[in-house]
Amino acid sequence: MAVSLTRDGEIAHLIIDNPPVNATSHAVRAGLMQALAQANSDETVSAIVLSCAGRTFVAGADVKEFGQPPQQPFLPDVVSAIEASSKPIVAAIHGTALGGGLELALACHGRVASADAELGLPEVKLGIVPGAGGTQRLPRLIGVPLAMDLVSSGRRMDTAEAEACGLIDVVAEGDLISAAMALASSLVGCEPRQTSSLAMPAFDEGEAQKQFAAVEKKARGQQSPAAAARLVLQAAQLSFAEGLAAERVCFLELVQSDQSKALRHVFAAERVAAKVPGLEEVKPRAVQTVGVVGAGLMGAGIAVAFLHAGYTVRVVERDETSMKAGRVRIEGLFTRLVKSGRISEVDRAEQLGRLSTFADRSALAPCDLVIEAVFDDLAVKTELFAELSTIVRPDAILATNTSYLDPDEIAAVVTNPERFLGLHFFSPANIMRLVEVVRTAQVAPVVLATGLAVVKRLGKLGVISGVCEGFIGNRLFTAYRRECDFMLEDGVLPHEIDAALENYGFAMGPYAVNDMAGLDISWARRKRNAATRDPSKRYVTIADRLCEAGRFGQKSGKGYYAYPDGRRMVDPEVTAIIEQSSRDAGIDRRPFEAADIVSRVLDGIVSEGRKILDEGIALRASDIDLVLINGYGYPAWRGGPMVQAGIQ
Repeated sequence: MAVSLTRDGEIAHLIIDNPPVNATSHAVRAGLMQALAQANSDETVSAIVLSCAGRTFVAGADVKEFGQPPQQPFLPDVVSAIEASSKPIVAAIHGTALGGGLELALACHGRVASADAELGLPEVKLGIVPGAGGTQRLPRLIGVPLAMDLVSSGRRMDTAEAEACGLIDVVAEGDLISAAMALASSLVGCEPRQTSSLAMPAFDEGEAQKQFAAVEKKARGQQSPAAAARLVLQAAQLSFAEGLAAERVCFLELVQSDQSKALRHVFAAERVAAKVPGLEEVKPRAVQTVGVVGAGLMGAGIAVAFLHAGYTVRVVERDETSMKAGRVRIEGLFTRLVKSGRISEVDRAEQLGRLSTFADRSALAPCDLVIEAVFDDLAVKTELFAELSTIVRPDAILATNTSYLDPDEIAAVVTNPERFLGLHFFSPANIMRLVEVVRTAQVAPVVLATGLAVVKRLGKLGVISGVCEGFIGNRLFTAYRRECDFMLEDGVLPHEIDAALENYGFAMGPYAVNDMAGLDISWARRKRNAATRDPSKRYVTIADRLCEAGRFGQKSGKGYYAYPDGRRMVDPEVTAIIEQSSRDAGIDRRPFEAADIVSRVLDGIVSEGRKILDEGIALRASDIDLVLINGYGYPAWRGGPMVQAGIQ
């Protein structure tokens, strides 16, 4: 049974048991209605506790039912029945109460949560809005500004924040069910407190409108965040019944939208990405102590990511001066995390307590996994891994973070090369979610499975890639950039391309991204490959000319743009360089419409994506979509270029 009813004296205990995440499937909804009716009709029952079996409270709707004909009872009816109960109902929350799960809890008359619970309304991430009263009940409990933030971002709230804002009533110090039973008993004889009847907390309407405008701007064309925020604002202007009706109409419209279908594709793709043929029965190795070689921007970010995930981290630099600078860099990243509110001072101290820094590679001897983040030069990396092979245990996993080099060439110097793979982080490594897990020629299945498991523990998205120059992401970005460079030489300017793609929904245009990453990295690769470049293929020299002029991006204060006082500005000097390049190539420059720019870029990406699939570099087309969305700011609400091109 999806829902069972037990008794503890005068308290009825309703238990949802629908593995793995207790989603609000039809069976759960029907079971809840039946159990509620039974408990309310039993004169010997004075109060009710609602809880879930397994590892979590209700973690959301059953996504498999999206797009299917709806079956009664609908979730809003179940939620209304809970709130209308004549007997007080207390939700006992553990794990995650998300989406429909939180809406069930909001309708209860009291809420108790375990100390490690998380609560949220993440529907916007699927291109929809809460559909069972979440946008109407939540602001009545916690106020309009915070409710707008939660529903428009889809972020999770921990127990401490939930208690502080009034979302939950009690944090269980001991047994969760016992605490919920105690609260339920204390409510016996009292009129059940209906969340829908609470007065809306006062708020500044002007500030709320500014907040709404910021939500719209940040969404970059995605509909659901602004729709969810608008519904919260309406909760303060309409009656509860009117607000509930408006929410339901919005939900039903969005669930059929192209954006929601695209985001559901992304949701499904992330779950499929972790399924690698041949690894189904492979158990990953245990990893606890991780070594990072290099503490520049990338190495520091990687170290912070591992510390945040609970690992013990040993960072090695080439000398004492670099080691000290690297530690300062890592500590600085933690300081920024504290200032942004992502972690507390206590968390910062605890995580830094698991960090050790050294200027001697022999300090890596105890590590279960060592990742390099040194200069992207083959000689530098091969020298490093040859020495690491003599330092670490024979079974310790070695990983390269190279962006473009051939990891199989590096593996050739590794003793036991089956323990070597690529873990390509994207910068900044402690923030960016994507990691390409590169399957080297000799890597053992258990090492590949361990790499994926480590990435998952980091809270990141691992995508398997075969070996080729640039792997999936940078190879696609090269094709993307190639089309943009052709257009630069044909008549467009960097800011026009960036604007067209940002209006399409990209987080940043390619030239703004290049300036942030640094133009010198790709320049070094182009010089390295110059001797083998096909002279019959078109080659645009604009980027080379910028580098020759000392324009390496933000790091040098100028790249495709100028950066006076850190602000990005169009630079006439760059325009002159581009126009001269066009003249030298014998090209008559012409204007491009924004739609033409986007079309050229997408055609280039899809063409290269087909090659990547045909060569077996990517396991599936949806993996390519994930790489572009999570590594290059492609708008998730469009689903990805491959699915848009009909390639599944």
